[in-house]
Amino acid sequence: MNKIADLYIRVSTDEQADKGYSQRNQEEMLCRYCQLNAIEIRNVIFEDHSAKSFNRPQWKKLIQNLKKNKNKTNLVLFTKWDRFSRNASDAYQMIGLLKHLGVEPQAIEQPLDLSIPENKMMLAFYLAAPEVENDRRALNTFYGMRRAKKEGRYMGLAPTGYENKIRDDGKKYIRPKEPEASIIKWVFNELSRGIFNTEQVYKMAKQKGLKSSKSNFWTIIRNPIYCGKIYVPKFKDEEGGFVQSQHQGLISEVLFNLVQAILDGRGRTYRTKIQTKEDFPLRGFLKCPNCNKLLTASKSKGRNKYYAYYHCKGSCNYRIRTEVMNAALLEELKKYVPKDPMKNVFKTVLIETYFEMTKEMHQQKKQVSKEISHYQERLSYAKELLITKKIEPTEYSEMKLEYSQVVDTLKLKLTTLNSNTIKLEGLLSNGIERSMSLLLNYNKGNIASLRNIIGSIFSEPITFNGDHFLSPKTTSAISIIYDYNR
Repeated sequence: MNKIADLYIRVSTDEQADKGYSQRNQEEMLCRYCQLNAIEIRNVIFEDHSAKSFNRPQWKKLIQNLKKNKNKTNLVLFTKWDRFSRNASDAYQMIGLLKHLGVEPQAIEQPLDLSIPENKMMLAFYLAAPEVENDRRALNTFYGMRRAKKEGRYMGLAPTGYENKIRDDGKKYIRPKEPEASIIKWVFNELSRGIFNTEQVYKMAKQKGLKSSKSNFWTIIRNPIYCGKIYVPKFKDEEGGFVQSQHQGLISEVLFNLVQAILDGRGRTYRTKIQTKEDFPLRGFLKCPNCNKLLTASKSKGRNKYYAYYHCKGSCNYRIRTEVMNAALLEELKKYVPKDPMKNVFKTVLIETYFEMTKEMHQQKKQVSKEISHYQERLSYAKELLITKKIEPTEYSEMKLEYSQVVDTLKLKLTTLNSNTIKLEGLLSNGIERSMSLLLNYNKGNIASLRNIIGSIFSEPITFNGDHFLSPKTTSAISIIYDYNR
């Protein structure tokens, strides 16, 4: 009785160029073997997936075909056992399945009679050898990438704001790519100011030309790559930590740490800002006098031009011209401008209160600065021991990594403390009357700054009934100032 065989030919993507692994070569060898041994060929199956598992499209189709036509095929032939599998445990299970279907798998260049028990030892070797080769190759790749990271080289596809390049010597590197690099610099600077929240900064960056999804944007603002740092993960006895990168950072480490502190809630906290157009500077601060809903704003087209209105989102149809509302609010704000006799009192109270409230913070800053100097001295001493050969290079590397991590943590803490410090001297030199003058000249000023001041005066949205404001609630500090003015 003639034997019937299915020929299985597999070449993974990374083996396409390897001599002896081409599909044509395997097909010729298998067909010649069948001709010499009077074996009838039923199907020729071509596969281009890895043999790390049997989750391969064509192999699955082959198994389904064998199940439908049970006992109609005797053999599944391939050139070598690594064409069949590179995973010993999976291979044994698949051999059992094929045996149940009445099919014998066989490698024509490594033939084994599996009915002989001793041949199972050779089968184990043939199956284990490619698996060991795979594991060794993966391990070499891992160590190579880890070494590259320790040297400060970025591996893989360049992040947003950079592009992949190759030097004349063949080494790969990344360099800043415009205009994305400049936009990312702007993003970090804007986040550090705290005027707009992250969502609004993302939208403004998109308007500037940044091509990024929202999730990738969060990855960008959290990635130390942009301040010239690469993280090397912990592995076995080696501690994880940051190393200085070979590529050019887009921002300073201090700026990056400040942004991280703000994102984590350790930095300054701000009233949520609403991005607004200059036509609607009060959007987000006004409530409807009829239904108490928050007013929105838009423009309506008249006969000759557009007219801007604040209007209700509800069904009451309340609306008021922006010019009328803006003028009314400016008159209301004049009540809160400190009168001349009180300005010196306010300055004195501000200075005394500020230093009393920040006494502990200044002590913390001194303590942190002292600790930073202490660990930097330790690091310098360790370097001297290395130069005089009193310690081994490996010991110095461990000490350097440990002390550097402590110093980085302390610097972040110091940056956070500094970010919480108000520049009181500048505020007082300008004078309270100058800081409040923006309220009376907002058309010449910055809308974001105007909204900051309005937000610091009123503790919740205000209501205008067309004649006057209905008992607006102010912050505690402004309430005291207003009481003194009265």
